Amino acid sequence: MSSPDTFLDQVARLLGPRGWTRDADLVTPWLTDWRGRFTGRALGLASPASTAEVSALVILCGQHGVPIVPQGGNSGMSGGATPDQSGSAIILSLRRMNAIRRVDPDARQAVCEAGVILQSLHEAAAAQRMRFPLTLGGKGSATVGGLIATNAGGTQVLRHGTMRAQVLGLEAVLHDGAVLDALVPLKKDNRGFDLKQLLIGSEGTLGIVTAATLQLLPETTGRVVCWAGLGSIGAARELLVLAQRRAGEVLEGFEVMPAHCLQSVLAHLPDARAPLAGEHAWHALIELTGASHDDDELCALAEDVIGEAIEAGLVEDATLAANEAQAERFWLLRDSVAPAERAIGPAMQHDISVPVERMAQFVEAAVPEVEGRFAGCRAVGFGHLGDGNIHFHVLAPPGAERGQWEESQGKEISRFVHDLVTQWGGSISAEHGIGQMKRDELGRLGDPVALSVMRAIKASLDPHGLLNPGKLVPLAPDETSP
Repeated sequence: MSSPDTFLDQVARLLGPRGWTRDADLVTPWLTDWRGRFTGRALGLASPASTAEVSALVILCGQHGVPIVPQGGNSGMSGGATPDQSGSAIILSLRRMNAIRRVDPDARQAVCEAGVILQSLHEAAAAQRMRFPLTLGGKGSATVGGLIATNAGGTQVLRHGTMRAQVLGLEAVLHDGAVLDALVPLKKDNRGFDLKQLLIGSEGTLGIVTAATLQLLPETTGRVVCWAGLGSIGAARELLVLAQRRAGEVLEGFEVMPAHCLQSVLAHLPDARAPLAGEHAWHALIELTGASHDDDELCALAEDVIGEAIEAGLVEDATLAANEAQAERFWLLRDSVAPAERAIGPAMQHDISVPVERMAQFVEAAVPEVEGRFAGCRAVGFGHLGDGNIHFHVLAPPGAERGQWEESQGKEISRFVHDLVTQWGGSISAEHGIGQMKRDELGRLGDPVALSVMRAIKASLDPHGLLNPGKLVPLAPDETSP
């Protein structure tokens, strides 16, 4: 690396006062990840306003050997957008690149820059009587670039797939400043590798996403949200199969949570109320939507599904949301589980998946196994049962000290959970990415052939190792961290 002062002078001239700052008050909030697990240092915060500025900045960083940590809304769950402690990197924020360049209802497409907030995309699509079929609890801060970089999931994956399925085209800046312009979507294109798919989910380690062409769908004409109480997660799995058989493609979401999660949310949200009067070991949140079905049709279908489930002994009690406001309150309960559990105290959060048909069995087996091995801890699983992705949290014993517990027993717990998931043929990261939090675990448990290919791709597309170093790609056995 050349003289830091030379680099700092050049980047300041390139980006100007709006695009570059070293002010600690402005930089510090972006040095810690959303969960508070990782805090780093940085030379400064770069906020380019265009793809051309990103390209010029990447070239400048390459000339001076300065690492780059791309960052969107800083709402990631695995420390993938947090710099290390060396202080040698810059944070490259894409938040100023927040233009929605075009919404085309006829083509069912939107072209937007990486810094566009997910909620803003939803609103822009709705203004054209369209919708973007991906949502999650952090939609008010998560950015399009971050969602692409982590191949985000959310609550509509059951029907529409992850972010990978929504990206039709991509624009990205590569390690040498070259701009990959693949924004124009083609239904059929056999000109070699699909490079956009390589960049999706790469967490900024292969290139910096600056814009994307995204798939839109017509707005829904009907929506019904149902809350059901059940005796077990096994019953929830059977209810899912019944709903898929009866509702087909209008089944948009199927989320589950145990009683402990609901009680945590009710304690966390002052005005929240339980949807059902009685006590139930498990709860399911079900959403039906249709572009050619009205509310009455969907209500009748939901009532038929629930009625059949009650007759079969799967559902103990259920209610349909009476209006949109109540439907949103139901979803708020689900979306608040993670912050509610976090407020209780230290916990190890695991974003895991196993084959959909085995998830209920996994939870039933893993919860007592974890609680039996780690006395005083409590294990809870909640989330996207329909796509085989459960957020498996292990809460610390009462009185555990936040920070210290995670670094001691917490790490042992995570290794144990990841070993269980691997034994069940699953993945240690379903939708939150690997980042720095799970990089070593991926190296420990990942398929050696797959890991070798990942390292080869990283070395080819980032030969100097300046793009988000220390994230996602595990070190080779003979490597050491810089």
